Amino acid sequence: MTDTPREDRSAEQSCTLGELRRWRAAGFGREEAAAWREAGVTDPGDARLWATAAATPATVTAWQRAGMTPADAVRWHELGVAPHDAARRHLAGERPRRVRLLARLATPEPELPDPAVTEALRRLLRAGVPAAVARAYADAGWDGDEALEWARRRVDQGDARLFRALGFTAAEAAALGRPALEVMAAWWGAVPLAEVAAWCAAGLTPEEASAQRAAGVTAEQAGVLRALSSFGAEGAPPPAGT
Repeated sequence: MTDTPREDRSAEQSCTLGELRRWRAAGFGREEAAAWREAGVTDPGDARLWATAAATPATVTAWQRAGMTPADAVRWHELGVAPHDAARRHLAGERPRRVRLLARLATPEPELPDPAVTEALRRLLRAGVPAAVARAYADAGWDGDEALEWARRRVDQGDARLFRALGFTAAEAAALGRPALEVMAAWWGAVPLAEVAAWCAAGLTPEEASAQRAAGVTAEQAGVLRALSSFGAEGAPPPAGT
């Protein structure tokens, strides 16, 4: 399991005085607040709802991995549905409802998730990534730190793998706003695959890039335009809500 860097973990767990007051007002002490924040719950109101659903910082992962909100968890809990059963039903598209006792008893306990998956999920949640997006990256085996910039920009994790293999940055891929396969198909045969990111991120179309290469312009020269273009893209904030 890849550990979160010490300085990153410290920054995420530490509370400012104002934040600590908010946690205390919600009924949590400093250690409780730190435990919830480490579990990916950064809002004391959400932590109070998770606690109402009988979740703890150690067990909340079962709900989080399903992409559930604390309010959803409370409703399932009030209906007497166990977290693992509620998570399964939520992923299947069910809304909170009463479940017959025999059906609840027939649902087997899930295997414990891989610790690396749990840590990746929590790393993304601590950074403000929505639970559904974080779960997709964690379940696909991404390391939390590697996934962070892609997940914060809401790039589909499958697209992110292909974009990264092609040499795109997360900011460049998000700016394109197109699926990776669509981009790859559009550029197929125009330039070598290893050069697609350089030409595309420089703002050229496949036809323009092909013509430039034919005129003797190199991918390295295109990279200069890419760097100038990327300067703004890399500094742009991720979507609202992160």
